[in-house]
Amino acid sequence: MSHQSTYNPGTGIEKWLDKRLPIIRLGHDSFIDFPTPKNLNYWWTFGGILTVCLVIQIITGVILAMHYTPHEDYAFASVEHIMRDVNYGWLMRYVHLNGAALFFFAVYLHMFRGIYYGSYKEPREVLWMLGVVIFILMMATAFMGYVLPWGQMSYWAATVITNLFSAIPWVGEPIKTLLIGGFSVDNPTLNRFFSLHYLLPFAIFGVVVLHVWALHVPGNNNPTGVEVKDVKKDTVPFHPYYTTKDGFAIVVFLTLFAAFVFFNPNGMGHPDNYIPANPLVTPPSIVPEWYFLPFYAILRAITFDVLFIPAKLGGVIAMFASILVLFLLPWLDTSKVRSMRYRPVARGWFFLFVIACIALGWLGGKPAEGAYVLAAQIATAYYFGYFLIIMPLLGVLEKPKPLPKSIAESVLKKDAPAAASAGDAQPVPAE
Repeated sequence: MSHQSTYNPGTGIEKWLDKRLPIIRLGHDSFIDFPTPKNLNYWWTFGGILTVCLVIQIITGVILAMHYTPHEDYAFASVEHIMRDVNYGWLMRYVHLNGAALFFFAVYLHMFRGIYYGSYKEPREVLWMLGVVIFILMMATAFMGYVLPWGQMSYWAATVITNLFSAIPWVGEPIKTLLIGGFSVDNPTLNRFFSLHYLLPFAIFGVVVLHVWALHVPGNNNPTGVEVKDVKKDTVPFHPYYTTKDGFAIVVFLTLFAAFVFFNPNGMGHPDNYIPANPLVTPPSIVPEWYFLPFYAILRAITFDVLFIPAKLGGVIAMFASILVLFLLPWLDTSKVRSMRYRPVARGWFFLFVIACIALGWLGGKPAEGAYVLAAQIATAYYFGYFLIIMPLLGVLEKPKPLPKSIAESVLKKDAPAAASAGDAQPVPAE
């Protein structure tokens, strides 16, 4: 959303810099005076929360890298050294460990909000696709980071996941060998994963900058899905209105963060990862971190051959397709109305989609047998059916509710009942 800059350099240094590198003007126009829809709710605070999470992960990751040794003989011991001997090393590790889990928690809520309010629709397609790129980079970074402690679950999760590439015809084995640096998960794997785990967060930061840039071109979506028509009536400056709102949400989120770090730091981990990696002893069950479980369930749900595609390759295709289909979302949703606030039928299907995703997460941690497999197959079918069948059909068949004419009108209508109730109140006679 282009708008006239109101920045006025106040000092000689600011004027000198503004003529040569207007970075202060850029920050002022992007994060202070940027016109933002006045009806954004707390679901729009997760952008700020995710930025804080990324900064925390980068800072703690750099500190941990100073003390970590990426070698199969010393990796596990170096993590214990960080926990026991480095000043506040235990805090850095627990913040980094739980930060990854809560980072994904916030990302999933951010994505569900984007789907519910149609934030991927024209003209925000590139904004959405950059968000999916960030999500993929996060998954790669988190997977490689999970291997670094070199515990039992780290080692065997790396073995299982990297073996999936061997299911790809012709190029699978070379890709697997290149990824792990040999024919089995070993010291070269640890070195590769450490290097990439250190590098990728900075790549994520770069894509986040593009994501914010893509956001500031068309401007924010909002709960009504109606575009800004009158900047003065429909918007307010980002500061102080949304900086205050985002700040409060960040404090609440960090309180939850601190609760995990100080009271239940290993609650989202696996106890087997406190056992040193042993290639000769396979754990009873191998499961990834919780934020990978929905995709792990989709992988294991394909237990049958499809035409000439064997079950193992079919599972790999389904797992990657479950992520890649998100790129197509702006074109799969054929409805002209963005927000599901005005699409009651679509809203019901969406909540079923959320339930299916939660069910896949639960099933991913269960044994791949019996009723668990059947339930995962049903949830997987609904996951793909929602994107490929339900969303395209709803755009044609559903009759949405009438939209407000403007953002300002929706805000005034929302406030009207409260004002009317206050006006209807009868004064109490004095005694």
